Amino acid sequence: MQWDDLRIFLAVARDGSISGAAKRMNVQHSTVSRRIRVLETQLGTRLIERKKSGYELTAAGEELKMAAGKMEMEVLEVEGALGGQENRIAGELRVSAINNMASSVLMPIFASFNESYPDIELHVQVSNKYVSLAERHADIAIRLTNTPLDTLVGTRLANVASAVYGERNYLKALRAGSAKPRWLGVECCAFHQSWTNEACPDHRHSFFVDDTLLTLAAMKHGLGLAYLPCFMGDGDDRLERFRAPDPIHDLGLWLLYHPDLRRTKRVRVFREHMIARIGDQSALFEGRRPRHGDDTLLNREALG
Repeated sequence: MQWDDLRIFLAVARDGSISGAAKRMNVQHSTVSRRIRVLETQLGTRLIERKKSGYELTAAGEELKMAAGKMEMEVLEVEGALGGQENRIAGELRVSAINNMASSVLMPIFASFNESYPDIELHVQVSNKYVSLAERHADIAIRLTNTPLDTLVGTRLANVASAVYGERNYLKALRAGSAKPRWLGVECCAFHQSWTNEACPDHRHSFFVDDTLLTLAAMKHGLGLAYLPCFMGDGDDRLERFRAPDPIHDLGLWLLYHPDLRRTKRVRVFREHMIARIGDQSALFEGRRPRHGDDTLLNREALG
């Protein structure tokens, strides 16, 4: 058996599909299928079975997944030990980031990193859900959380403030009494859901969104009030703050990676690059750069 074949098998085992594994490994669908068939021929047993819900591992497949996972950890340890001695910084680096950040404030930082280290293949993956770094879904995860997993190595890059925003004309009508306060129903994350439920206890919503980019778009059309990270809300001229940021809503922006990668040079240089560039924009993330005229707030009683 070759290690490349086992890596592909692990990708299929973790993703549950041939197409997902092919995308993750950056190879053709047919290549993944062929490699799995080669492994099954070599071992003389079926490793995966196709079901309506996707691919499932057989008993032999489960055993191979455990064994290959242990081999992968040993490879990572060797890579980390030797990677710190490399003079030339190169190789693949997969970074998972939140959609609203990856496509906006983080993209210039990613671009400058790519310019500084052209030999590193930077793969940016967007996911707002949990990403298993132990199973190598990514090498690095950039996440908003106040409770990072103890099993990961992390650096808190910044505090991210949030405020309540609304479209300018809608807020003007709200202040004049010609419009009633209404809140968007948000289903994007537990943070925004709990904050919205607290601000709007009657839970009466006529419009729901499940992503902060959709929240931003809906508010620009005057559909109501909602919480947004200040780096999003302050960056759009059509929005205005309805409430100032409250420190109890601050979230940590974390850069997380597996302990076995702590000595890998490309991980270290990416971490150092992110710390420096995020530090340069701390005022933006902390909500200390509101536009002139913002924070003209209504009484909190008007939110009921």
